[in-house]
Amino acid sequence: MIPIKHIEKAAETDAELLLLFKDSGNQDVLAKLYLRYTDLVYGTCLKYLKDGESAKDAVMNIYHELVRKLPNHEVENFKSWLYVLAKNHCLMQLRAAKKMVTVEFQPGLMQSEDFEHLDTVLEREQDFKKLEYCMEQLPDEQKQGIQLFYLENKCYNEIVEQTGMEWNKVRSLIQNGRRNLKICMEKNG
Repeated sequence: MIPIKHIEKAAETDAELLLLFKDSGNQDVLAKLYLRYTDLVYGTCLKYLKDGESAKDAVMNIYHELVRKLPNHEVENFKSWLYVLAKNHCLMQLRAAKKMVTVEFQPGLMQSEDFEHLDTVLEREQDFKKLEYCMEQLPDEQKQGIQLFYLENKCYNEIVEQTGMEWNKVRSLIQNGRRNLKICMEKNG
């Protein structure tokens, strides 16, 4: 790997860093290039997704798309290409979200308010019991990742520091844990 000092001296323009990354595959070079535009990517994601946390996740996912896609594409203007990549990533997320089924609300089918609150409490209690059960079914590392990320509100970097795992492994554990929880919850009613 090329030390960061040599990267800074050897390549300053986007085109130089891009060429250096394509030649070496060094992710430090790509990270330096990407960091120049994270505000642009975050702003683009926030504009389309309208949610700060979703936008932050998208910024991370877009970096991983870059690692995969850049070696296979000829990019003349990195900033413009990155903007289009971020926009398309967000549009794909929105398109996937639209596939979720929505049901029309019919107030005539509502129970009286006295029982509505009780039903909600009982449903939540059942959901918590299912969630507890499904959490116990997860492999230990996935369970730990889910607990730290969702229950203790830790970011990926904090989890990396706390567990000593690599960033990509933490991301993978959380995504797989979330998917496995969803599957388990659906199986159990």
